[in-house]
Amino acid sequence: MTRPARLEISLCKVVDFEALAELWRDLERRADGSFFQSWAWTGCRAAERFCDPLLLTAREGGVTIAAALFNRRSRPLRPPALWLGESGARRYDDIFIEHNGILIERGRPRSLLALCLQEAMDGAIGAARWPRRRRRLVISGVDEDHVMAARELGAAVHIRDMRPAPFVDLEALRRSGRGALDNASRNTRYQIRRSERRYRALGPLVIRRAGSLAQAQDFLSGLRRLHQASWTGRGRPGAFANPEFERFHRTLIDRSFAAGGTDLLRVTAGERVVGYLYNLSYRGHVYAYQSGFDYSLADGQRKPGLLCHYLAIEMYRAEGARRYDFLAGADRYKLSLATGSVDLHWLEIGHGGGLAPAAAALAARLLRRLPGI
Repeated sequence: MTRPARLEISLCKVVDFEALAELWRDLERRADGSFFQSWAWTGCRAAERFCDPLLLTAREGGVTIAAALFNRRSRPLRPPALWLGESGARRYDDIFIEHNGILIERGRPRSLLALCLQEAMDGAIGAARWPRRRRRLVISGVDEDHVMAARELGAAVHIRDMRPAPFVDLEALRRSGRGALDNASRNTRYQIRRSERRYRALGPLVIRRAGSLAQAQDFLSGLRRLHQASWTGRGRPGAFANPEFERFHRTLIDRSFAAGGTDLLRVTAGERVVGYLYNLSYRGHVYAYQSGFDYSLADGQRKPGLLCHYLAIEMYRAEGARRYDFLAGADRYKLSLATGSVDLHWLEIGHGGGLAPAAAALAARLLRRLPGI
């Protein structure tokens, strides 16, 4: 893989997160990234979540044209792993990153992506003259370009998961003069209209955006209560069972609410709360990240989730947003309202190196039983 003469790609330890924030925001303005690649998300509790952070940068003529933040983790008898935008520790990664990837200046060729991945696998760190051993890369929630670039490296590429991410193209709806229901199936239209009538019998049906930081945090508390009640009622822990999940998102709201990066919505029917939506918003792209609905009133004729998302889609369409993204998962309500979908991939690059994963895991367990290990 040939590297252009003027291109410099390096990998170094992060020692100053304030300097990294400045570099990242500068590149972010010149890139077409997602909210999950923004510094608002990447920098949130970064010094805490990344125990051994490594920054990859590509520079041309002294200007940074690509960047990626990895966390390095090691396991016995396996090559060290670099996790892109994640810590590699479950307690922190329950926040679940999607639309992830190396942040690259707009207009750059995909070959730059492959070169960056190659450096992450094989490049020396800082002033070292060579890496001790080839690294594995763990890359979650990335697009097809990252898959194609990974396959150009000559290393084993293991696709651990692939999930569709349905979305509503709000721009296309506005151009056509159509609403969210006009592209939906007859059954979906019937369910939403019937649900509207049933909820309106309780009082006016209103969708309201949190108007202050304090109210946004209060909406998140309401969402948490309904979300956990729903999941624990089905014998599942729910997203908020991990306290790090809530800590991260409370901080994210504190950091990005004023700039419009986090958007908390509440839907009410009269005095009753129908549900809450916690959305991320970035350059006209709305990500439906988390929700909580009151299922105590739900029945075959009341669909709180479907109704809340429909009302939100119509609100964002009227406000001029470009896309309403349901994120990964082929849930029925997503497919009922979506006008399109993209595939997101969870990759491990270099998966085949060293011992087979099962044998390495067994060897690690045996090692931990030895004295002093």
